[in-house]
Amino acid sequence: MDAQAQIKQTVSTHSVVLYMKGSPKFPQCGFSNLATQILDACQAKYLAVDVLADQAVREGIKVYANWPTIPQLYVNGEFVGGSDIMRAMYENGELQTMLEAAK
Repeated sequence: MDAQAQIKQTVSTHSVVLYMKGSPKFPQCGFSNLATQILDACQAKYLAVDVLADQAVREGIKVYANWPTIPQLYVNGEFVGGSDIMRAMYENGELQTMLEAAK
């Protein structure tokens, strides 16, 4: 399975997916750390995918969403955004509503 098909399958079969550098316990960049903190504050259940573990996924995720940076959040198969967008949505309550609806 190529990276695009793998990414599509992952975001289609899990309601909340975070593509990040590292893991929630050991994030490897500040933006990924912020993304996990926001999701944890929302008490969201999510699948974290470490892009550093697979170069094809690391490059493929940028193409998949046409978004150049990581982390990337997907809810119900739809691209939401990176950590800055997540922070803005969290601050106005939109992210909590979206995550609650995804359960």
